Amino acid sequence: MAITKIPAAGFTGNNFRNIIINGDMSIAQRGTSATGITSDSYNTVDRWKFGGVGTFTSTQSTDVPSGQGFSSSLKFDCTATGTPSAGDFFILRQRIEGQNLQYLKFGTSSAESLTCSLWVKTNKTGTYSYTLNGSDFGEYYTKSFTINSANTWEKKTITIPGNTANNFTNDNTNGMELFIWLSAGSNYTSGSIQNAWTSSSSATHYAPEQTVNIADSTSNEWYITGVQLEAGTTASDFEFLPYDVNLQRCQRYYQNIVSGNNEPVCFGFYNGASSLVVTIPFQTSMRTDPTLDSNIESTLTVDRNGGSETITSLSLNRSDKSKASLYNNSVSSTSGVGAKVRTDSSGDSISFDAEL
Repeated sequence: MAITKIPAAGFTGNNFRNIIINGDMSIAQRGTSATGITSDSYNTVDRWKFGGVGTFTSTQSTDVPSGQGFSSSLKFDCTATGTPSAGDFFILRQRIEGQNLQYLKFGTSSAESLTCSLWVKTNKTGTYSYTLNGSDFGEYYTKSFTINSANTWEKKTITIPGNTANNFTNDNTNGMELFIWLSAGSNYTSGSIQNAWTSSSSATHYAPEQTVNIADSTSNEWYITGVQLEAGTTASDFEFLPYDVNLQRCQRYYQNIVSGNNEPVCFGFYNGASSLVVTIPFQTSMRTDPTLDSNIESTLTVDRNGGSETITSLSLNRSDKSKASLYNNSVSSTSGVGAKVRTDSSGDSISFDAEL
């Protein structure tokens, strides 16, 4: 998940660590597992987008490196094989807002280097590619790392120099992406390591040393946790954030409104004999005005004076960063009557998306 400067554990006063990505894989608002993944998309663990060639199941796993303090990892399990054509890939990625990257001083002679540390485990040994993609200025920098031992947790560290020529736009859009390549076609592998920030028009240099195709066998499994991207040339100890802080930072990009059975969801009123309008306040301010990502998974009950009724859908009327207004035009009541919406089962949910 992407964050700005935060106090480090054991640090006090004005001491801060410049951590950009802090991925302990502990938050999974979309669910702890997803099957049939065939395209690059958000699925389980928050902030991580992944997929491509082959078919995969993704799981928030409890398999973690021993003695390191992690409780969760992100697991990929190949369920149907695939061979990448020229333009195919399987990428694990996270996008970062440009306004969270200004302190790196890119575009100046003082540009900070970036160091990423991560823990990985897989049966698929070999060379993988790692890329920082400067989305704002159309350049990327690629390095590779090698997984040496099968089915063993290994820590990898990659350092990339800052870009002295280009900076990030100071806004809430995609400034930079971290890519970890698990498979790549010839459009991305036919070049060579450049050891320099390279124009994104030269895609052949994205993954030139990639030897692994994670989708070549249904016995392939791949785990990752402890992804930390920070300013500087050395990797510091992983910064463990409290669960509530992690959740709040993830909710900037995605919020899943879930309550157990027979729990209140929101309040509203009948705006006509057949029109229900409700307002859902968000738990934290979102990155931008969100869209309604998913609607009710089963049914909701609307309680009102004199009775109740069941609805199976809500539509987005409008939203801003702090709240959303939704409606249903298939109800039956009296205009002006107040209403409470509650769940019918633990599967009821409404989700809002403001991802980069």
